[in-house]
Amino acid sequence: MGDNIHKPLGQDRRPGTPPAAKRGWTVPLLTLAALCAVLGGAGWMAYSGAHIATSETAIVLEAPAEAETEAANTEGPSGPDGAEDTASLQDNTPDTVNSLHGQSGAEITTTLGENGEEISKIAPVQRPDNRPVLLTPPGRVGQDARLAHLPDPAVIQDTPQGALPVRGPDGERAFDIYARPWSGARGARVAIIVGGLGLSQTGTQYAIQTLPEDITLAFAANGNSLQRWMQEARRAGHEILLQIPFEPFDYPANDPGVGTLTVAAGPQSNLDDLHTAMARITNYTGITNFMGGRFLADPEALEPIMRDIAARGIMFVDDGTSARSLTGQFARTLAIPFAASDMVLDATQERGYILSKLDDLERIARRNGVAVGVASAFEVSVDAIATWAEEARARGIEIVSVSATADDPERK
Repeated sequence: MGDNIHKPLGQDRRPGTPPAAKRGWTVPLLTLAALCAVLGGAGWMAYSGAHIATSETAIVLEAPAEAETEAANTEGPSGPDGAEDTASLQDNTPDTVNSLHGQSGAEITTTLGENGEEISKIAPVQRPDNRPVLLTPPGRVGQDARLAHLPDPAVIQDTPQGALPVRGPDGERAFDIYARPWSGARGARVAIIVGGLGLSQTGTQYAIQTLPEDITLAFAANGNSLQRWMQEARRAGHEILLQIPFEPFDYPANDPGVGTLTVAAGPQSNLDDLHTAMARITNYTGITNFMGGRFLADPEALEPIMRDIAARGIMFVDDGTSARSLTGQFARTLAIPFAASDMVLDATQERGYILSKLDDLERIARRNGVAVGVASAFEVSVDAIATWAEEARARGIEIVSVSATADDPERK
């Protein structure tokens, strides 16, 4: 022992592989073992019939438990000798085909696989004549911009007067389909409606070309070339309304024009005039009044009109010019989407006056969260609104279409 203490360390080690070298083989051996396990598992899956569909889109549901499969077989149809014919059950099971029109536009075929699993194959539906397909998924707001000028067949009713808005088979509303989407953010919102479009060809063209797409445009029901201008406005991104003339207090000295709804005309005559006006164009989210101080204050005259609007899935926008208007009360009772203007912006046709009213509108929006203003399609009004809207955005005001300000009972 006394001699060993003077030997250099490691001199008594036996010849052989160093320990570090032995440890160096451990990682390759473990890697090789893992690879064998993966290949073996893949082979077992292939042998057992498990597979992944690659040629078609498929949803493979988990196969039923063995006990449930046996129970189903004992209750299924039997062959001539009383024995269960499992192959016949699978081969003769009809495919289930569901065409989800208006939601996915797809055809879904469900079949049984070799191991009893359910396989759903999804494929596009063949459309006749290569016509465009308008999809209306639940809760959708707004159309594809490329189709915004086309009426959605789900919310159109063919009548002797023409195409009228109507609720779709799944509850779709023109109010939602033709609405312009907005951010949904909390903050001050301002909606501006420019009306009287269609009465002047040059004025209508100038308004559509000049106003930002967030501004709502209202077309006079007794205007000209309405279908053409509607398509121009929708292609430019605008939400639109239809202006219906209603009887004022000083009618006929103050005449809103052809097709005016009057108290004396009676319900049926007024509904006929309303439907004739509504059929002039399509793709509007709702109607708004032009004048109408007397008519909108008469409950017997107003009720049939508001009930008809409620059944058609559109909103009513009150221009705020009549303090005695009953439209708000009827809208709440009949669950009609409703908005009301806070002020007329261009009672005086002067740029400075209009800009000051727009500033007042902004203050209302900052105080209440939302404000609505109305104006007419005069050149001075259009120019002032276009300038102010650009500056207001820089101050954090969101310019929205009027549908974004509506009180909608179905969205609560």
